[in-house]
Amino acid sequence: MTMLEIRDLAVARGAACVLEGLAFTLAPGQALILRGPNGSGKTTLLRTLAGLQPPQAGEILGGGEEIAYAGHSDGLKSMLTVAENLTFWAEIYGTRGIDPALAAFELTPLRDRLAGTLSAGQKRRLGLARMLVTGRPIWAMDEPTVSLDAASVELFAATVRAHLGQGGLAVIATHIDLGLPEAHVFDVSRFAARAQSAAATSDEAFL
Repeated sequence: MTMLEIRDLAVARGAACVLEGLAFTLAPGQALILRGPNGSGKTTLLRTLAGLQPPQAGEILGGGEEIAYAGHSDGLKSMLTVAENLTFWAEIYGTRGIDPALAAFELTPLRDRLAGTLSAGQKRRLGLARMLVTGRPIWAMDEPTVSLDAASVELFAATVRAHLGQGGLAVIATHIDLGLPEAHVFDVSRFAARAQSAAATSDEAFL
């Protein structure tokens, strides 16, 4: 049974601690929505959960190779087709079959189009479809709905609901309501590092 638990976690941007004292547990079928103003540390937290940078302190239990990460970049190869891009990622993760991912994001009619010729929204849908071919139970996603229209946001939300329904987990930084009843909202600004808070207060004296 896949779970994700963090204990007294501190994360840093460069050498500066951004968030500290973070703690939460996610069980199968649960999602966590990260909220907080720009620059509050949501991306830093997601990158730490995904193993792209080490935590400054604390523990991450149940992540590692079970996490698939989707950042601001769509991670596409422009000279490959839509289908070739997904096949590439499926081979990287050792999974088979891209048709469900194509269908989930309504990319089947575009399967033979070069990724470099897609619109911004289509590229984003392709980047998100990559999550489905990873075969990993934990999704960590940073502002996944950027460039998506309302219909595509619903496709994404439906895909996440299906993932949760199959026992998957998701940690998503987003400012919009995805309509996920399984999701808990987690405001990272409550965990701003003390040194950072003190520096901000000091700066305000000169404004």
